[in-house]
Amino acid sequence: MKFFWDGVPMEENTFPGNVACQGCGAALAMRLAMKALGTNTVVTIPACCWTIISGEFPYNSLNVPLWHTAFETTAIMAAGIKAGLTMKGHKDTLVMGWAGDGGTFDIGIQALSGAAERNEDILYVCYDNEAYMNTGIQRSSATPEGAWTTTTPVRHPEDKPKKNIEEILAAHRVPYVATANIAYPEDFVRKFKKARDIKGTRFIHIFAPCPPGWKMSSELSIKSARAAVESKVFPLYEIENGEKFTINYWPKGIPVRDYLKMQGRFRHLTDERIEEIQKFVEETWEKLVRKHELTHGTTENIPRGGEIFYK
Repeated sequence: MKFFWDGVPMEENTFPGNVACQGCGAALAMRLAMKALGTNTVVTIPACCWTIISGEFPYNSLNVPLWHTAFETTAIMAAGIKAGLTMKGHKDTLVMGWAGDGGTFDIGIQALSGAAERNEDILYVCYDNEAYMNTGIQRSSATPEGAWTTTTPVRHPEDKPKKNIEEILAAHRVPYVATANIAYPEDFVRKFKKARDIKGTRFIHIFAPCPPGWKMSSELSIKSARAAVESKVFPLYEIENGEKFTINYWPKGIPVRDYLKMQGRFRHLTDERIEEIQKFVEETWEKLVRKHELTHGTTENIPRGGEIFYK
């Protein structure tokens, strides 16, 4: 197999010419995911941006079978497809549920929890653009504290931190939970390949910027995604069997302000408010570091900022 760079195949399993917005993090996320998973895959998608990006019936922008399902039923649809394939003898076919943050953190969490409790043999992926972008930029429980949306306007911005979806899934003791980011393709593809070869419920949470919803220029998608990691807003890590925490990358530790200032949805924040967000991010990061230390005994084994992803 030929590769673009370390571990990222040249093979394309998404077709060009879809209707995603310029700079769409969700579109790039799917492209990278399908590079890793290959064609022995079936995908199911609920109502979300990817319902539109995938194309109008009978067309499909993926080089694999695709099933559309209701907003709240991604996980159970994936489990049903997997059961049917297994009965037909296609036990090695991977089934991936692919949903946005609204369909995962909110509307679909009941079905996802049930599938995780039963340890259904599916890969569930949440591409997180931190609001209900397809229906008009309404807040979800993945919307970060301080953010503007159409339902959390400037005078009343989001006043709670985003839901910790990773530890909710880890509490189900599923085999594999991970975060991924489109600005770190080697790490992204490695995690999808790892998840592909695990049996049971696997969950990957992708950071996927949305230029229209975040009020920023499309060319800033990768830059903002990278800044989210380097500022510790969105750490890259894995949780195995509900208890083994592994940080995959040690951020440079740039100010959270550098991440926020790229996006118009945070333009209203005062210096005092930004400092409060900075403090929360640091506290959350330190908790994650302690969990990594409990697993590995040290943080010296974590690749440091700039060492492995920047050439």
